[in-house]
Amino acid sequence: MLASIDLNMLLVLEALLEHRNVTHAARHLGLSQPSISRALTRLRGIFNDDLLVRGSGCMVPTPYAERLAQMLPTVLGPISGMLNRSFVQGEWRSTMTMAMPDHQALLLLPPLLPVLRERAPNLDIVTDSLLAGALRRLEQGDIDLAVGQIGEAPQGYFRRSLYTDRLACLLRSDHPALAQEWTIDSFASLRHAAIASDTKDGFGQVYDELVKLDLQGRDPVLVSNVLAAALAIVVTDLVLVAPHRVAAKIAAFLPLAIVDPPVELTSYEAVLIWHERCHRDPDHRWLRQEIAAAAAGQSRQQARGESTDASSRQ
Repeated sequence: MLASIDLNMLLVLEALLEHRNVTHAARHLGLSQPSISRALTRLRGIFNDDLLVRGSGCMVPTPYAERLAQMLPTVLGPISGMLNRSFVQGEWRSTMTMAMPDHQALLLLPPLLPVLRERAPNLDIVTDSLLAGALRRLEQGDIDLAVGQIGEAPQGYFRRSLYTDRLACLLRSDHPALAQEWTIDSFASLRHAAIASDTKDGFGQVYDELVKLDLQGRDPVLVSNVLAAALAIVVTDLVLVAPHRVAAKIAAFLPLAIVDPPVELTSYEAVLIWHERCHRDPDHRWLRQEIAAAAAGQSRQQARGESTDASSRQ
């Protein structure tokens, strides 16, 4: 029985029951009057009922047609929802897991979460600080998005640059090195704090580069995350090399100084990466756009801050 029913017939029936006039139903659907008349004949055969009969001013529904009129919205509504692939504010009910190192969460979550609370209040966000195996986990659906310093996206993955940042040094504000000339030698004499990384991306790349430049006389002090490193720097002579915007965020709350490294280091690029299985999903696309907007807002904020700092030094 179901195989013989054309979904378009149900739309015609819905229009006929609403307008109770073949001409008006045809106009509503953008079809010709003869085609609606033929469809009504087919519907009468499908349901084995007259459905609509002539009345004094319009067609009137049979009792069975009245029951169908009550059922059609619950039938056609979900089907319309299946086909309407667009983000609807406030209706997204899901849990999204994002692989995001803690320093990225420090930057992106403060501007992102208020937007999600307003426009997608039923969306739960779970962050996972581990980037190891991110591509495999994206493919398998263990995570939905990954944010960090990630290389080229292989086939089947998409990659969007969020921001590029220079690297900076964080030291305690009364560090003895700040009272001296800031040179490669003074920088090399310091012991570094290093973020224990599960991957060669991100902070792992930073310290690999420092090792190649032979700027570290001793092994770095490994700490679990960037906030732990910052708290250690406040009370020690350690130095942390971090993306400038991360350093600025931390220095706003702790007595820390930010100085440029006395040697040229590769810039830091943070990217957003996802698997093609989510690429066309409207909800995922909306979230990706909001993450990019949060990163862009951080870029503008940093630019204003640097402009203010430059003005104050003049």
